[in-house]
Amino acid sequence: MYLEIKDLKKSYGEGSSRTEVLRGVRTGIEEGTICAILGPSGSGKSTLLNCIGGLETADSGEIFVDGTDICRLKPGELSAYRREKLGFIFQFYNLVPNLTVEENIQVCQYLTGTPLSIDELLDTLGLREHRKKFPSQISGGQQQRAAIARALIKNPRLLLCDEPTGALDSVASREILILLEEINRKYGTTVLMVTHNNAIRQMAHKVILIRDGRIVEEVENRERIPARELEEL
Repeated sequence: MYLEIKDLKKSYGEGSSRTEVLRGVRTGIEEGTICAILGPSGSGKSTLLNCIGGLETADSGEIFVDGTDICRLKPGELSAYRREKLGFIFQFYNLVPNLTVEENIQVCQYLTGTPLSIDELLDTLGLREHRKKFPSQISGGQQQRAAIARALIKNPRLLLCDEPTGALDSVASREILILLEEINRKYGTTVLMVTHNNAIRQMAHKVILIRDGRIVEEVENRERIPARELEEL
């Protein structure tokens, strides 16, 4: 099991204002798969993703990534983990506005000694003709493609996606999901995707349903539907 989570708990606040967000989460994800985490707003799905990404610290429990419990890592080791193992994609693209598409990608290219080819990524993501443009000069879907390229240039084994289609229309959403599917196939990247869009569950190898900080169902999807065939995005 590439990613294994054991009895993970996370809360915010203290005393009467204390809120339990994760209440003993247990799950696991195989390497090279696409996993979708679904749940209503406030269910804890983004907090779970942030704990896996080392952006938030769990109160207790264990998160094993490739055999290492990241909950026990020191700050410097956690930074190295994020730099060397992870790629992040967010709902809002977080591109640097005064850098071109190519320069935004290069920001992360310099963080690793084994980057992917930037030309190959630009071709794969359909961005070659936009490489010298600034974020304000391209569409939302193209900006999300640039954000994906920025995350992938490090050649991460684990790609964490928090509502990657949340700010896009249905056409751009489908294009992004097709790209994530292609990335999983081409590079063997494990993709963990938080989403509120129920249609996306059909393209995932595994689906995790979370509610009130607890996993209520886990489904292995034996009859996946390709992203290009998904309905009602």
